[in-house]
Amino acid sequence: MKKFSRRLAVCLALAATSLVATAQSAIYRCGNEYLNDAALAVARGCQVVEGGNVTLVPGTRVDPAVVSTPAHNARRGTDTTPGSTTNAAAQRVRDSDARSILLAELKTAETRLADQQREYNNGQPEMLGTETRDPQRYQHRVNELKEGVNRFMADIAGLKREIARLPTAVLMPSQSAP
Repeated sequence: MKKFSRRLAVCLALAATSLVATAQSAIYRCGNEYLNDAALAVARGCQVVEGGNVTLVPGTRVDPAVVSTPAHNARRGTDTTPGSTTNAAAQRVRDSDARSILLAELKTAETRLADQQREYNNGQPEMLGTETRDPQRYQHRVNELKEGVNRFMADIAGLKREIARLPTAVLMPSQSAP
């Protein structure tokens, strides 16, 4: 019986020690930031988080001197200081690129529309060999061609709307408004 009570006492002592070792210090919430440094939390006026578990994932340290310097922002093309022209110039370049891409897509869509209209032939496309024996197949192809013409016309209208939304100052001397 003595052996059992000694073992029980040793086990209880080990259990109590492991509980103390795994206990966390108090966690403080300061807005969206969580701290476990009591002195810093009290200095900032943070509140203790009680109940529930808080899982913290350590982040990377960012050097604040590098992130917010005007030189760093200018290299990235995101200088937003008042009177800055870097951001406006970068936006003009992006708008110019967007306009050239949309104009190229518009030209391609117009070419495809012309091809589709030529093949559609105002609802009377040329019959293929297998369609002479199967008029339903011919009618199906006529309907597909008509849908294709309508789709290309809708695409062209959408591209023209997108081009019209771009600032007009982006027009290059070699480009003309649609």
